[in-house]
Amino acid sequence: MVDVRFREVVIDCADPRTLAAFWAGFTGYERRTWNEDWATISTPDERMIIGFQQVPEGKTVKNRVHLDFFAEDEEATALEIEDLGASRLWVSENPDDPFVVLADPEGNEFCIVRAD
Repeated sequence: MVDVRFREVVIDCADPRTLAAFWAGFTGYERRTWNEDWATISTPDERMIIGFQQVPEGKTVKNRVHLDFFAEDEEATALEIEDLGASRLWVSENPDDPFVVLADPEGNEFCIVRAD
């Protein structure tokens, strides 16, 4: 085993501050680093950090990695996040695996999954 630990997810984007504000709006994470090409938000204890890194190219294909967020009512939660600027991409029709796929304002996919 290699001596590493997971701490941060980084999302490539065009506008780090705007995208970080969107994600903070539904996660409740706090603003940490805030400049033109890099922004971070995190839990109060900084155990989980989401970084937003400015890149020159736009998103062109489906994400190969995405984040899952759990909620008691995935549909109601997805609607709230859509009100913040997300786009709905897909809804699971499997009653044993209910989730909604959303995209942030720059097109990065994430899921709202029904909590057990």
